[in-house]
Amino acid sequence: MKEALFYEKLFGDRVRCELCPHRCTISPGHRGICGVRENRDGRLATLNYRLLSSVNLDPIEKKPLYHFFPGSKILSIGSFGCNLQCRFCQNHEISQVPAGVTLRGNKKELASIVAQAEKSPQNIGIAYTYNEPVISYETVLETARLVQKKGMKNAMVTNGYITPNPLAGLLPFIDAFNVDLKANDEQFYHRYTASRLAPVKETLVSIRKAGKHLEVTNLVIPGLNDDEGRFLEMVQWIAMELGRETPLHLSRYFPRHHFTIPPTPEKTLLRLFEIARYHLDYVYIGNFYTPFGQDTRCPACHAILISRAGYNVSVHGLKADGTCKDCNRKAEIIISEE
Repeated sequence: MKEALFYEKLFGDRVRCELCPHRCTISPGHRGICGVRENRDGRLATLNYRLLSSVNLDPIEKKPLYHFFPGSKILSIGSFGCNLQCRFCQNHEISQVPAGVTLRGNKKELASIVAQAEKSPQNIGIAYTYNEPVISYETVLETARLVQKKGMKNAMVTNGYITPNPLAGLLPFIDAFNVDLKANDEQFYHRYTASRLAPVKETLVSIRKAGKHLEVTNLVIPGLNDDEGRFLEMVQWIAMELGRETPLHLSRYFPRHHFTIPPTPEKTLLRLFEIARYHLDYVYIGNFYTPFGQDTRCPACHAILISRAGYNVSVHGLKADGTCKDCNRKAEIIISEE
């Protein structure tokens, strides 16, 4: 058994998990909302420690991270469980763990994962993704330390639902984050994800203040979070609190899990794209092709800095120091070590 970090012992062998804002109170033999942290005789155990559901060498753009070593690869690992219960989850087979189910995956030594990352061609490091990495905290933290010692990079694709102390423990080791901001609406978070919006915003601000690379993804679901007024409020909040240089990825929804709502109309994404571009320097469209929604353009002169056709990436408009070749404007893009 691997004892979990961040929990408090209570009366009667109950424990309170302090990893995420749910702060689940868990009786002996039971698990928290995430499905992978279990009370065993008054101690909180993490059931997914070193247990992987997926290991793949992915394009960094697939995370999506468009401004962090574009065109590179990153070894991506996932486990099981999630601290949100999104009714539209795209990876529900591994993220939603039914009560009492025994987790079945590949148990890996952390050193072997890092060794695989070192041997993988064009690889810059490890991404913690697929399911929610927050609830694999112990695995992520220990692996990230090893990766950093090897001089490689760590990236985290997350819903941002984490309490401040655990986040502070991760920040020294994680180089890049993509955070899923699902809506600018507390009711949406409560009704469709069984969580809250405010802690996610707090996480985003903390990541920005720590100086880490940050990109944001918004999955646009018809009729639920595509209201132009609320979307505008979200974009303005990103610009004001995180900076207008923060990349925003608008992702097209497709029916999954409990949702049968038809896919996001292309015209909806294109309209929101136009709204966001007025307030943010870098906006992208994902899950369907447009001739203009994937390339990176200079915010000053609009020259193409990075061309993308699927996962074929060409960095041709940037100098080695990350400035535009045409106008010398500094772009918020990491293309090499400082």
